[in-house]
Amino acid sequence: MTQQIIVGLIVAAAAIYAAWRWMPAGWRRGAAQKLAAGGQRAGLVDEERARQLAASLSKSSGCGACDSCGACSTGDAKPADKSAKPVH
Repeated sequence: MTQQIIVGLIVAAAAIYAAWRWMPAGWRRGAAQKLAAGGQRAGLVDEERARQLAASLSKSSGCGACDSCGACSTGDAKPADKSAKPVH
């Protein structure tokens, strides 16, 4: 019975992590603010630590998240040179 509870907790933690990781960036920022504010109201963290927690939770991890690298919003990409001959 204990083993099943432990496995259930691991699966639940993995599901929460996956949902948080693939959540849209706007939703993640809003949820991070609400979680940090709830922790502050409950007396678990002070105001400064709540701000740090919200900033940490709202960040995305690694590559693949649209709010982290800024590559999509920059117009610095140069169009391909059409006059160049292909190399065979």
